[in-house]
Amino acid sequence: MTDPKKPKLHEFQHAVAHATTPTTIETFLARERDQDLLRFITCGSVDDGKSTLIGRLLWESQQLFDDQLAALHVDSKKHCTQGGGIDFALLVDGLAAEREQGITIDVAYRFFGTAKRKFIAADTPGHEQYTRNMVTGASTADVAVILIDARNGLLAQTRRHTFLASLVGIRHVLLAINKMDLVSYKAEVYQNINEVFNAFAKELRFESATAIPLSALKGDNITERSAHTPWYSGPTLLGYLETIPLSRAVSQRPVFPVQWVNRPNADFRGFAGTIVEGQLKVGDEIRVTASGQKTRIAEIITFNGNLALAQAGDPVTLRLDKAIDASRGDIFSLSQQPLEMTDQFEATLVWMSEEAGIPGRTYELKLATQSAGISITSIKHKININTLAHEPSKVLSLNDIAVCNLACSKPVVCDSYTHSNPLGAFILIDRFSHGTVAGGMIRHSLRRAHNIHKQALTITREDREGLNGHKGKVIWFTGLSGSGKSTIANALEKNYTGKASVPTSWMAITSGKA
Repeated sequence: MTDPKKPKLHEFQHAVAHATTPTTIETFLARERDQDLLRFITCGSVDDGKSTLIGRLLWESQQLFDDQLAALHVDSKKHCTQGGGIDFALLVDGLAAEREQGITIDVAYRFFGTAKRKFIAADTPGHEQYTRNMVTGASTADVAVILIDARNGLLAQTRRHTFLASLVGIRHVLLAINKMDLVSYKAEVYQNINEVFNAFAKELRFESATAIPLSALKGDNITERSAHTPWYSGPTLLGYLETIPLSRAVSQRPVFPVQWVNRPNADFRGFAGTIVEGQLKVGDEIRVTASGQKTRIAEIITFNGNLALAQAGDPVTLRLDKAIDASRGDIFSLSQQPLEMTDQFEATLVWMSEEAGIPGRTYELKLATQSAGISITSIKHKININTLAHEPSKVLSLNDIAVCNLACSKPVVCDSYTHSNPLGAFILIDRFSHGTVAGGMIRHSLRRAHNIHKQALTITREDREGLNGHKGKVIWFTGLSGSGKSTIANALEKNYTGKASVPTSWMAITSGKA
């Protein structure tokens, strides 16, 4: 008699083994290509069952090979963490230290698919010490599965992970109220935790928050509705993941950070990188944001041949129609859609180092492919993760979340994180240890003057001077408020409109030196 829970061969292997014509395999591959991909993380406090949940999900959805199943049985007997039963957490906790301590330390990624959708699951650690690893996994996720031990309710780390999920732009959360078997599947426990969570999360701008009562160890409400929770009428875990709509913002503005200048021989020079937003096509006029140089795309080269059009996510090499001075760290955009540059901005920092963050200390900024020296000029406030209140602070400690002003050693191309993830996310690196000390999300620029770009005009300066009958001048009136700058400017315009020149005495008065 076969075990109904025994994982089968992967669907592709099954299709190959039973294929009678090439069309069967081709149909399967075509369906695989057409499926969308959902990235999700499991997060929450330590020992809430994150690794067990992913392991049980792989088991229940029959995504394990026979050799993985055999190894799981052997490892479960060796570590004996479930009294001789299967420990599903061992499917994702692969480090020796993780298995010895029964905790998750590093982010573990697992790929699997069903007939409806493909998935990449990121199992993130729950310990406060490894919060930086959780931020890493959340930065690319579409959905956050936030686990809560039904016996303990919302803990400080649960609140921190929920706030961080909102901070990095995750818009859909699944509240997995786990270990319901240990509270006798009581509906009031589920309802109380759900109410407390919704009260905390209502200000975090999630588009949806769905709660599911489950037991990762027993398999309740993982892929099939459990008979132990007749009072629950919502989706199962897998049902939710298969049907939640993806709402990724698609930017039409092309952004191309240069990673490397490709120079294999004297006859070829190209700029290699990945298009992070928008699309580029052959013939587009582009500009180097920092220098303002303009040129056109002559070729878009890839490993599989040339393209007429490349989109976000495509790694390409651009060959341009004329030589320009550009290198790693430069960022290309369409000439008609220039990007913003600034050397000061306000950002939300997640401090990831045990060494305190102090205003004035210099760090190394990494933003896209750009590098620059940077320092914190002021800490505006820290965020209390339990109440979301703003609190004053003079230093940043491990796992602090704070809004700060920062100043760079040179202007960098950037944007707000809500408008552009690639140009709004950055890390700070210690210049001596080379360790990452903080991750940040830009809120807005503090130097608005850097948003002004010179426009290439059809009418030249000589044409304009010939039309007006005099040479062009720019006169700057400066001084204290109420000192008469506007009055003098109006008098100057009325007295000398149409005359060939402005007296030198007026230039001296308005030069700002008087």
